[in-house]
Amino acid sequence: MIDQQVSLRGGAARLPVRPRTGRCLVLAAVFICAACGLVYELELVALASYLIGDSVTQASVVLSVMVFAMGVGSLLAKRLRSRAAVGFGLIEAALALVGGSSALVLYASFAWIGESRYALVGFSLTIGVLIGAEIPLLMTLIQRVDRQDAGGTVADLFAADYVGALVGGLAFPFLLLPVLGQLTGALFTGAVNAAAGGALVLWVFRRDLTPRSRWLLILVNVAVIAVLATVTALVGDFERAARRAVYGDGVRVAVRTGVQEVVLTGAGRSSLDLYLDGRLQVSARDEYRYHEALVHPAMNGPRTRVLILGGGDGLAAREVLRYPDVRSVTLVELDPGVTRLARTDRALSALNAHAYRDPRLTAVSADAFNWLRAAHGGYDVVISDLPDPGISVGTKLYSAEFYGLVAEALAPGGRLVVHAGPPVTRPRTYWTVEASMRAAGLHTRPYRISGRLSDFAAGPDRATHRAQAEQGWGFVLARPVRAPVLRLAPGAPKLRSLTRASLIRAGREAESGRLRGLLPSTLVHPRYWEDR
Repeated sequence: MIDQQVSLRGGAARLPVRPRTGRCLVLAAVFICAACGLVYELELVALASYLIGDSVTQASVVLSVMVFAMGVGSLLAKRLRSRAAVGFGLIEAALALVGGSSALVLYASFAWIGESRYALVGFSLTIGVLIGAEIPLLMTLIQRVDRQDAGGTVADLFAADYVGALVGGLAFPFLLLPVLGQLTGALFTGAVNAAAGGALVLWVFRRDLTPRSRWLLILVNVAVIAVLATVTALVGDFERAARRAVYGDGVRVAVRTGVQEVVLTGAGRSSLDLYLDGRLQVSARDEYRYHEALVHPAMNGPRTRVLILGGGDGLAAREVLRYPDVRSVTLVELDPGVTRLARTDRALSALNAHAYRDPRLTAVSADAFNWLRAAHGGYDVVISDLPDPGISVGTKLYSAEFYGLVAEALAPGGRLVVHAGPPVTRPRTYWTVEASMRAAGLHTRPYRISGRLSDFAAGPDRATHRAQAEQGWGFVLARPVRAPVLRLAPGAPKLRSLTRASLIRAGREAESGRLRGLLPSTLVHPRYWEDR
């Protein structure tokens, strides 16, 4: 009893190991807990960027809320210093459970509720409070082990914390994510966190605990690890159920490449839908309207050499290859997983008319920006078939610098066409793309194509298709010298949706909504955001 009272008043604790060994064990726990904490943080940022989009905004929300919550947690931990051992053990168990399950709950809220922003903020706050409470309690524990001066203790604690954060930050993208995936990786991290925190308290500081506290910590840690292990065993079933909730019952292919999640639904070419990171990119019911409008106005003129940026599904290439005088097509796609599916999937390859079998087509797996910096140029047509500029991970591909590189890659008289997002629902984004192209010295001609509701069959994706039809698609055609004329090439192949009259009308509709005075987007000052 006397020993316990001495320990609680801040004296040296009665340890089962030598003080130096106990100090090393505490610092090892700091290292592991810091690594786990940073994994939770990165997992929230990565999953929020995937589910919600706009990675800059999501990272800012997670980091700012978490840092604020860490300060709150540090203040709250002052009340637990008199029972630092049991307090630290319970906090680590709670952190393991909350952090380990955070990815699964975020994905579930997205799949079944359709909204994960509130869950994101809630997890950022809770995890931040728990992480913030660690250091004050660990400071108390390490001083009970070895009464070193306060400055040296703080230096050792923060050194172990920062090195652990480094290891966790590197382990997440290079080990956990590619090997285990986001859901299993978070659950595994939670189990490691619970084991490290529980082992430190139940072994090194077991004489600091009352029998009741000891059994409480044992039961809590066993329960947390059992829950995480059970959920890990059921992750596969959960992912399949969540995909059905998001994409319907027709999921045929669901793969996580090194770049994104790629999902194909529908049994045949007439019902195929392609999703990238949960966003509908291609619907077989209406894709021909988009790809005809993207490609054919740019093909009016010389077209011997064509460059396609993005478009790994092969659908833009399909339209380009309909011109017999095209001699070479270079397709630059970041994700080789998409081009692999476009080659091998029966429905998708049928939809792109087996474009990858054409000897004129060469596919390159590379980042379009970096590839253009090393390109020799001389392309008659450049087609930019990239994700919407509102998705911040791709804003550099809609910057004035990027269009400057494209202008250098164009042959004299060459044309560039850019998919610039829906001008009706996101007009600032659309006209910022056009302003960025003009800032690169290009002369532009905007045009807008509307979808048709009659193209869309009833089904789980009808709401998405209807919204897309109402938004339409916005494009900008450009040349280095003089603005191009919107017209189809003489001898153009027969098109299902585009005529000379509809193309003229598309230009007038786009110009009628022009926003003037917008500044271009650059690498150092990106200006794209989702219009509200």
